[in-house]
Amino acid sequence: MGRSPCCDDKDLKKGPWSEEEDQKLTNFIRTHGHGSWRALPRLAGLNRCGKSCRLRWTNYLRPDIKRGRFTEEEENLIINSHKCLGNKYSQPDTYLGGDTISYDLET
Repeated sequence: MGRSPCCDDKDLKKGPWSEEEDQKLTNFIRTHGHGSWRALPRLAGLNRCGKSCRLRWTNYLRPDIKRGRFTEEEENLIINSHKCLGNKYSQPDTYLGGDTISYDLET
């Protein structure tokens, strides 16, 4: 058997998030925590699926996401990690002390 898909509802909103949706998600998680991502959208008053909420929080809204340019030390660590690990991209994150890194890669 298995779980039923959480995103079967055809009326769920897809596409870009509005500032209001971001605020609802952020306020709810700060107050209650995320708990069950499947239940969160309904409890927070969002017309999104749980996966969409989880990805939005994890990749964009979390306050501990590091943004900006790499420091010289981080850049050296990435280069050295690549020499050891090759293209196993998920592993260097552990060397940098985080599970999600979002940087401006423009020079």
